[in-house]
Amino acid sequence: MVQSDRQGVCPGESFCVVRESGGQRGAAGVDHVTVEDFTKRLSRNLEKLAAQLKDGTYRPQAVRRVNIPKPGTKETRPLGIPTVRDRVVQGALRHVLEPIFERQFAEHSYGFRPGRGCKDALRRVDKLLKQGCRHVVDVDLKSYFDTIPHDKLLDEVRKYVGDGRVVALIEAFLKAEILDGMRQWTPESGAPQGAVLSPLLSNLYLNDLDHHMARSGYEMTRYADDLVIQCRTREEAERALLMVQAWTAQAGLTLHPTKTKIVDAEIEGFEFLGYRFVKHRRFPRRKSLAKFKDAIRAKTRRTAGHSLTMTIADVNRTLRGWFEYFKHSHPTTFRDLDGWVRIRLRSILRKRQGGRGKGGGADHQRWPNAYFAEQGLYSLTVAHALARQSS
Repeated sequence: MVQSDRQGVCPGESFCVVRESGGQRGAAGVDHVTVEDFTKRLSRNLEKLAAQLKDGTYRPQAVRRVNIPKPGTKETRPLGIPTVRDRVVQGALRHVLEPIFERQFAEHSYGFRPGRGCKDALRRVDKLLKQGCRHVVDVDLKSYFDTIPHDKLLDEVRKYVGDGRVVALIEAFLKAEILDGMRQWTPESGAPQGAVLSPLLSNLYLNDLDHHMARSGYEMTRYADDLVIQCRTREEAERALLMVQAWTAQAGLTLHPTKTKIVDAEIEGFEFLGYRFVKHRRFPRRKSLAKFKDAIRAKTRRTAGHSLTMTIADVNRTLRGWFEYFKHSHPTTFRDLDGWVRIRLRSILRKRQGGRGKGGGADHQRWPNAYFAEQGLYSLTVAHALARQSS
């Protein structure tokens, strides 16, 4: 039985986790207590939690569910927001469990792991494509986070955790009631997105698949529930798909019937972690572009009253952040987007001079590209050229 190097579940060591919880931003759970509220009596609150954990009286509260937009689509996805006190305890649990599970995780798993990230996964996919692994099994696990069977997941936890109190605490979090508006129920499966423990537990549940595919000689790259298997031949890809289908069936998971497919990267291309791969080239996928353009549109409305200097400074923040992730895209991506951003800015200037419609025609002579460069507009094209020179 593997034991952790970290002793005990201590809330005080992991209070910072409530500030790291991506979509929550310190939001309150069902008890209406925010991170700021919890901090005002931090020592008292942590002492109370520690005492409850020690004497066995601690019980997780219900999880507040909200539906947030999926970037680039009209769809939404459910986000579970535990109370701050529960997030603190989950953070303490993660502090104890992460080093245990990390020793078991496969090399080609990159999501929600220390020292690893999207770019590592993308580099591996790109490398395999260049080695001739062009036949790709694009796997989509339907509603993965909501469908993980609790009993099977807890069996995986017990393989590496011998303390029954810790296992019972994890089970209590998994079975915490969900509150969605006026509806309330006890989940029979799933690890709610938004909970601090969910990424670690979701990685653990797919760990067996990681090792199963590796032992069978298949090149799989996984980031959380987003995974692809790259093969040299169509026949090899078909065998890999059959293996994944068999594994997911026994694991109580479901493959999306239309999104799970075999593609030829040289002909059809495939999407992975925001990029679209086609013929050894990378492009931002449509949803990524849509999200980017929505962000720029919000900052470049013609009716906005900000000065051009303020608008460009605001736009630059989005451009720099977007480029940092998508700088490995094909060069035409940046040229086209630079032109589109300048049209948005010309439209603002046109409006202020009494004109209508988007900037075009003579506006290109009135406010040429050099004009915006002088105003300090960040150029994706120039940034890409500089990045290629430095590499």
